[in-house]
Amino acid sequence: MTRLEQLNERYRHHHATSRSTEFVFGGADRAGRIAEAVGGPGRRVLDLGCRYGALTRWYVEGNDVVGMDVDREALAEAATLGIETHWGDVEEAFPFPDASFDVVVAGELLEHVREPGDVVREASRVLRPGGRLVASVPNAFRFKNRVRFALGRRPETDPTHLHIFRPDDVRVLLRGWDDVQLEFVVGRFVRLHARLMANDIVFSARKPL
Repeated sequence: MTRLEQLNERYRHHHATSRSTEFVFGGADRAGRIAEAVGGPGRRVLDLGCRYGALTRWYVEGNDVVGMDVDREALAEAATLGIETHWGDVEEAFPFPDASFDVVVAGELLEHVREPGDVVREASRVLRPGGRLVASVPNAFRFKNRVRFALGRRPETDPTHLHIFRPDDVRVLLRGWDDVQLEFVVGRFVRLHARLMANDIVFSARKPL
C-alpha cells in the first residue's frame, strides 16, 4: 500500500468517526474570515485539504476552485460543488505548474503535516507573484491548552495533529512573505484577550512581487 493510500484510509476513518461534514468548530466565524481574505470573483484558488468542501463552499461562487485532499470519498463530495478535484498528498510536489493560482487556502491543514514549511514553500511556488496564502491553525497559545498542560495533559487531543502553532510560530513560518496578517477567532471571550482566548488563528500573507 502506498503512502497516499495509507493516508486515504487513515483520514477516511478519521473523518467518518471524528468529524462532521461541517468545517470543524466555529465554522462560520473562521470560514467567513477566510472567504473575505480569498476575495473574488475571478480568482483561481487552490484549496489544500479541502475535505468535503465545507470551507470551499464559502468562496466557490465566482471563483475557479481546485480542491486537493487525501480522502477520496470526501473529494467526491467536494466535486458536487462544481470544482476540479485532485487526489493527492500535500506533502508531495503539487501537480500544478509554477505561478498558476491567485490564492492558496490551507484551512486547518498545517498542523497535520510533517513539514509545514515544505507545504508553505510549495504553495509559494504555485502562487503568482502577489498571490495570497490564506490559512488557519488551532491556537496553541490559548488558555485552554495552558490549563491542560498544567494538569499534565496533552495540549492537543486530536491524534492526527503533528504540530502546534503559537502566533510567533506562524510568523516564523511566513518569514519572507509580505503583508502578513493574523486574526484570532472563535471563542466567547476573544474580545477580552484575543491571543489568549481565541481557539484559532486565521492568517494570510502575500507572495513577494
